[in-house]
Amino acid sequence: MCVAPAIKPVDRTSRNQGMNWASQHKRLAIYTRDGFACCYCGSSVEEGVKLTLDHIIPHSLGGGNEVTNLITCCHKCNSSRGNRPVEVFVTATAAYLNHGIQAEQILAHITACLQRTIDTKTAKELIARRGSCFNVLQSMV
Repeated sequence: MCVAPAIKPVDRTSRNQGMNWASQHKRLAIYTRDGFACCYCGSSVEEGVKLTLDHIIPHSLGGGNEVTNLITCCHKCNSSRGNRPVEVFVTATAAYLNHGIQAEQILAHITACLQRTIDTKTAKELIARRGSCFNVLQSMV
């Protein structure tokens, strides 16, 4: 008789996942690179949206915390995406937004964002002046 091995759940603490898994300056630099707006739906910090970072290849599927795997995402999109493939999620997002944007356009925007470099030096300077990434974002509202 063959017994399948037990599937071990992802331990977020051992994989450096949780509230502070990305440094404040790295987080702010990615938000800046992506224009302080969700790469999926376009909602921005000026509209009062809570920004988060989303893994293109989900952390639960082995995706890393490299800047080339991270995009700015609003809390709503990040929560609703789960670990669905990006292509599947942007199709659903385009249909949900229903304002003429196509899934291909969202994917092109994500690709363009990921190809830009991040400016951690400026992010560090902003945080030094304002005290935290959160304070920098609050000053923009």
